[in-house]
Amino acid sequence: MSETKRVFIIVLDSFGIGEAPDAAKFHDEGSNTLGTIAKAEEFYTPNLKKLGMFNIDGVTAGEKEIEPAGSYGRMTERSQGKDTTIGHWEIAGIISEEPLPTYPEGFPDEILDEFKKQTGRGILCNKPYSGTDVIRDFGKQHVETGDLIVYTSADSVFQIAAHEEVVPLEELYRYCRIAREILTGKHGVGRIIARPFIGESPDYKRTPHRHDFSLLPPAKTMLDCLNEAGLDTIGVGKIYDIFAGKSIQKTTSIVNNNDGMIQTLKAQQDDFHGLCFVNLVDFDMVYGHRNDVKGYARAATEFDVQLGQFMEAMRPDDVLIITADHGCDPGTPSTDHSREYTPMLIYGQGIKAGVSIGTRDTFADIAATVLDLFGLKGEIAGTSFLGEVAK
Repeated sequence: MSETKRVFIIVLDSFGIGEAPDAAKFHDEGSNTLGTIAKAEEFYTPNLKKLGMFNIDGVTAGEKEIEPAGSYGRMTERSQGKDTTIGHWEIAGIISEEPLPTYPEGFPDEILDEFKKQTGRGILCNKPYSGTDVIRDFGKQHVETGDLIVYTSADSVFQIAAHEEVVPLEELYRYCRIAREILTGKHGVGRIIARPFIGESPDYKRTPHRHDFSLLPPAKTMLDCLNEAGLDTIGVGKIYDIFAGKSIQKTTSIVNNNDGMIQTLKAQQDDFHGLCFVNLVDFDMVYGHRNDVKGYARAATEFDVQLGQFMEAMRPDDVLIITADHGCDPGTPSTDHSREYTPMLIYGQGIKAGVSIGTRDTFADIAATVLDLFGLKGEIAGTSFLGEVAK
């Protein structure tokens, strides 16, 4: 194939396509995010269909494309986790053999006492909780006392919710940095998350000023390899946060999926040489975690329209990869992430149409393929599938 100049990876956050072989280990038997949302009348994704989404092994939703424009496959997560950080790290070439710590009973006193000492504020909640429910149940007390709402989930996260009129954003972010310094070693959670909200009791609303403070990736990623080779690395959405800024030269924050694709379309107009790595978090944060099947389906439909715009504007030396980092089936009783296969769609003038790469052993095969597209080798996990799909 001709030399690739630009690669775009778009991560549809939580867009799983069916339970993984080890789903039972994660209590996720039967989860199928795509299968659930495809049943909704709001779901219409002709461009995903065109690329081969419904031709992927194991996908029973939707109608298969007779002549897919892209190549396609399904990815298996090897890492011992099902959260955003672990999933993106694996996409970038790191397999996490040990799970990050979780706290189903809340955080221990040794953590909270030090956090209270350094922030000068008390703590409310300290248990796994829904992000919208926690501000409804503890928001009034927080406003009255100034105590911080600290909670977690099934993921490796330490979340701090605070009203923007009680705790200014920069102060909340400072508290998150304090927590990041405390939560290391055996308590090294994947992310510290600022969860600001506004409004009056009981009608509080989260704002778009969320900010994640992640662990540094523990090994080399494809981003490091690209950076060392002098290529451009661009992050759109949460990518900068997920990788703690490491080897990301330019970042653009977004307010929602629609804005994420608008920013990606803008990046597409720039004359860079390297990778644009995109995360569209609304699928997960706004719909998956809230069991909003119709909203998730509608978001997929809206993304598909912008995907069509992106495909039309692609240059001859561009390659597009669409994938996901885990599942979050909005049709199950759980509101947590689900252990699922993820899709891999790859498209461009230099990519064969209609090739199935089957089921891959790890998300990291994407990282190896990206490096291969640029003629690079790197000390990362994964096996390139470029030889199967390149013209």
